[in-house]
Amino acid sequence: SEKKNFSGNKATINYVYLGSKTPRLRSTKFTMSSTFSGDETAPFFGFLGAAAALVFSCMGAAYGTAKSGVGVASMGVMRPELVMKSIVPVVMAGVLGIYGLIIAVIISTGINPKAKSYYLFDGYAHLSSGLACGLAGLSAGMAIGIVGDAGVRANAQQPKLFVGMILILIFAEALALYGLIVGIILSSRAGQSRAE
Repeated sequence: SEKKNFSGNKATINYVYLGSKTPRLRSTKFTMSSTFSGDETAPFFGFLGAAAALVFSCMGAAYGTAKSGVGVASMGVMRPELVMKSIVPVVMAGVLGIYGLIIAVIISTGINPKAKSYYLFDGYAHLSSGLACGLAGLSAGMAIGIVGDAGVRANAQQPKLFVGMILILIFAEALALYGLIVGIILSSRAGQSRAE
């Protein structure tokens, strides 16, 4: 029988010609053109985790800033001397975006398939890390916004409420801090699925 090789960019296909000159597929070998190591779909989940961490945290920070800002603005009409004192909820809401930024940078620097194999385990670890930090920051931002709005209005009428408002804001901020800690722990689990 006569053998012919047809070579393309992606695959090498060997045909065997029998006596009747009809081609029959004998073997197919696919070769990857890139030097990618690991699972090809894994970085999708990793980058999705980085985006989720930043987006959800910033959504919480934006809601907390807007809701608290409305309270500060309406209170400042009657008591403008208390505006700088009442800016605390806005600052604490802004910190939530920094938490998401930290996790997003940690995740994105951990995705480098050409330097180290990146498997689905790593992608899922990074996705869960981003969701943990992002959704915790979103819920904390909603809490800070609602408490800050009501707190600055009440503080304008009763100055003794200031310490209580700060304590409630600190406990709301701690929720996002829990998400940041767990996000760092989860992202550090990436790369431990296989010994290389």
